[in-house]
Amino acid sequence: MKVYWNALIHSFKLPIKQSVFALNRIGMDITVIYLFFLLGLASLPALYEQVIVNDSSSVQTFFLLIYFFIFYYLPLVLIVFSILSLFAYIGTLLARFSERKLRYSIMWKMAAFATTLPLLSFSIVSFFHPLSPLFLLISAFYIFFILIKIIFIYPKRKSQK
Repeated sequence: MKVYWNALIHSFKLPIKQSVFALNRIGMDITVIYLFFLLGLASLPALYEQVIVNDSSSVQTFFLLIYFFIFYYLPLVLIVFSILSLFAYIGTLLARFSERKLRYSIMWKMAAFATTLPLLSFSIVSFFHPLSPLFLLISAFYIFFILIKIIFIYPKRKSQK
């Protein structure tokens, strides 16, 4: 549990050099579980709305939870993971052009941790106010900006002669 807490704290501090390197030492399995947890938090407002709208018995609530998981949470996970993969690929290309020592797996991990602030703010704000697609665009720019800052934290590759 401590590793997830440390990941959360360091994610808030991105793109500070110490946080980048601390998050880089975290394994990919921890990163994926961390992201599943964040996406679960981000889907809570929609789940709450579904439960409130369908004032029903406990059996119907059980099926509502299954429906929610299959038709909301899983597509959300697939979409977010696909977008993070695209960001990581673009970040890897930028790192290659800027001659930095970065691999795709590191960029994916950093993109995942960069989503912490947008996902948490989405979770909190969407309980009180519906968010527009503009929020998603701003979040994407924020994540991409953080990735660019992270790329330039890493040292350049030594020239091969």
